[in-house]
Amino acid sequence: MEKVTRTHARERISELKKELNFHNHNYYVLNAPVISDFEYDILMQELQGLEKKFPELITPDSPSQKVGSDLDASSAGADTEFAQVAHKYPMLSLGNTYNRGELIDFNQRIAKTVSQPYTFSCELKFDGTAICLTYIDGKLSRALTRGDGTKGDDVTRNVLKIKTIPTILHGSDIPEEFEIRGEIFMPYKDFDRLNAERLEDEEAPFANPRNAASGSLKLLNPSLMAERGLDCVLYHIIGDNLPFKTHIEAIEAACRWGLPVSEYSKKAYSIEEALEYIDVWDEKRKFLPFATDGIVIKVNELDLQKQLGFTSKSPRWATAFKFKPEQALTPLLSIDYQVGRTGAITPVANLEPVQLSGTVVKRASLHNKDQMDMLDIHIGDYVYVEKGGEIIPKITAVEVSKRPQSATIPAFPVICPDCGTPLVRDEDQAKHYCPNYEHCPTQIKSKFIHFVSRKAMDILAGEATINMLYNKGYIKDLPDLYKLTGEQLLTLDGWKRKSADNFLASIERSKSVPFERVLFALGIRYIGETTAKMLSLHFKNIDNLRVATKEDLLQVDEIGETMADSMAEYFKDAAHIDTIEQLRNFGLHFEINESAIGKLSDNLGGAVIVITGVFSVSREEMKHLIDAHGGKNAGSISGNTTYLIAGDKSGPEKIKKAEKLGTTVLTEQQFYELIKK
Repeated sequence: MEKVTRTHARERISELKKELNFHNHNYYVLNAPVISDFEYDILMQELQGLEKKFPELITPDSPSQKVGSDLDASSAGADTEFAQVAHKYPMLSLGNTYNRGELIDFNQRIAKTVSQPYTFSCELKFDGTAICLTYIDGKLSRALTRGDGTKGDDVTRNVLKIKTIPTILHGSDIPEEFEIRGEIFMPYKDFDRLNAERLEDEEAPFANPRNAASGSLKLLNPSLMAERGLDCVLYHIIGDNLPFKTHIEAIEAACRWGLPVSEYSKKAYSIEEALEYIDVWDEKRKFLPFATDGIVIKVNELDLQKQLGFTSKSPRWATAFKFKPEQALTPLLSIDYQVGRTGAITPVANLEPVQLSGTVVKRASLHNKDQMDMLDIHIGDYVYVEKGGEIIPKITAVEVSKRPQSATIPAFPVICPDCGTPLVRDEDQAKHYCPNYEHCPTQIKSKFIHFVSRKAMDILAGEATINMLYNKGYIKDLPDLYKLTGEQLLTLDGWKRKSADNFLASIERSKSVPFERVLFALGIRYIGETTAKMLSLHFKNIDNLRVATKEDLLQVDEIGETMADSMAEYFKDAAHIDTIEQLRNFGLHFEINESAIGKLSDNLGGAVIVITGVFSVSREEMKHLIDAHGGKNAGSISGNTTYLIAGDKSGPEKIKKAEKLGTTVLTEQQFYELIKK
């Protein structure tokens, strides 16, 4: 083996630091990792190995020496959506291993340090985002994310919306003040539901439940976060003079007080028992309703924990054994080609049923033709399946060694499987599309299914009803729903008068749906529920939105180039304008109800306003005040910006840009004076 020189080690350490910092930012801040945990840990182990061999090259800023941070590094002195608060006690991370032998070493180090018998607490490692809750006098006082280990984001207002986290504890032995730490996570059923909705809206799905939980916890709208189905498990109590001798005793007390703790933990009297626990759960985890990526092993006795102490990054009395990514190997039986609501063609593999991540998997996404070509996939292959960021699990690799002689190369369609129209492919897109959106039956029916859905128009019709109405020739364009008669409905299989009356009543009720939901219901590509709400609040009515330029659209928070282009393209189509006018004539709302959003005055007179920094109220409340007094919220400063409202820790770049453009900068107090006039 070639000897590693000090010069080579310095160069490689520098490379690894940059790479790991890049992946840390993607993982903790953006919630969009581009490599697996296993691949990340391999890079970290290489860095730690080099630093161990050349300790003089270790620096305080090395990823091996500090906790990964969910605070945006660019937000130091810039925009922050949540106030940052210092942790009373540092919130460290755990060391981890994929090697059973290193668990034996972990036990031997403990045995050399302590002189009395000890036990272990073995716990599932929930794959979520870390949380620290503070209770004072039995009441929830504050909730902080891990942040960088020394300070975290105050997400109390969002945590209050998680049903399993109590705001008030019950019991006679509750300490006056304590912290309890744990994990906010998203169960598989809620993760699958959320990604299904995002895919329907043509939004990027979350990569895994952990990213979905972390992203949801940082939503600015607590009510929207409450719909995400987050759950919590707590596993570590910390405080001054707590009346417990063991970790397990403390967790049992937390359970009595009403706090959510894991039901799967176990006391182990030796490292061998802990290894048996790992073996059991490496198999049983496949049937759990939530993601777990390993097992945490802790010294149970609290006095020994104190004796063993900490490194700069992690406790010496605990470690995590990480499971390798869960996969299943199963035969590929056939491939279907599905047509989506916007015409995108998605290949979906039909598999021999196999257990994976809490469910039996029968189908898996192949994404697009490029993915199929890259995998060199054949019908009859044995394929590796993972439950990734799709509602349908994905195929990650082919086991070529098991390929049968009868395996055949699949032929990707060149025409739409539904209507026979030649498929097209945009230069910058990986997917093939059917361009026949006006006459392709699947696209038409999917458009109706989206329109009647609960978060859109909330009409009492499912896929079966839409299929029957379409097949009868009763519906072709969205306005046709409002032309349906009771006599037509009674011709549908199994429909009686009561069913018809209920359906027509729901059609009538849908006319009171607010503008933002009507806009969402239109099914414009890339425009999801939240985006539709932002656009409706900003432009107030469909007519303003129709004439908005791309630059106007980009002024709205979270509207990017792709969304702006999609909106502009939608309004170029005369058929879409005709649909809107017909729906408007049927009484649907195409303008915001000012009273519904609490219109207080016109003191801001349409001023375009950008906010930066931290205020005495939440940023959402500041934006609401701008709307309520006749202003328009914008995400970035341009020549059209009227005011920049600067709070504490304001972004210096925005201040500089405002000064350069001559934009008036207001303090929070000056803003209040302006809206009081």
